[in-house]
Amino acid sequence: MPGTFEPLPGGGAAVALDDVEISIIRSLAVQLLELIGPGPAEDAPDDPLAELFAEGPSEPPSDPVLRRLFPDAYSDPEGTPEAQEAEEQRAYSSEFRRYTENDLRAGKRDNALAVIRTLDALSPVDDGGAVLKLSVGESRQWLSSLNDLRLAIGSRLEITDEEDTDLLYRLPDEDPRKPMVMAYLWLGGLQETLVSTLMP
Repeated sequence: MPGTFEPLPGGGAAVALDDVEISIIRSLAVQLLELIGPGPAEDAPDDPLAELFAEGPSEPPSDPVLRRLFPDAYSDPEGTPEAQEAEEQRAYSSEFRRYTENDLRAGKRDNALAVIRTLDALSPVDDGGAVLKLSVGESRQWLSSLNDLRLAIGSRLEITDEEDTDLLYRLPDEDPRKPMVMAYLWLGGLQETLVSTLMP
């Protein structure tokens, strides 16, 4: 089971992690939380209706990682649209972002916090590391957070398609991106095995 998620009887998943792996995942989840930013102010009025209609940002984030995590909802995948169509897409995306981004950020924060909390609750075994056991709900949160972490790292590595991923395998060991590449590929393996545990 080392390094791969396996299904648990009755649902959920388990994986054996060593101390370094636990530290890496926790550190990445904390960095993701910092990047996403804080939630609503603690002294905000406790009005669920006001929260429901609270407006978020209308412009895409300037950070390329955040743009990858919170992309525009309307864009032309076929190429550059004409000026009027591009303006309409920007307006639709802006409106969509105003009413959805706060919730999306809250969901990503919750998922990253779930990762941190489950790691912090681990009981170490005699030879170091621990076995992480997740419920079905925790597995889904982990899956979402692993995806966000890979998107963030992939954005920093400027990965846009499968060809870029193939090039990562050929990076020389002295390349400063190598540790980030190794984390990207490792998280991808964890994500893939976790997906398989959740499939019926």
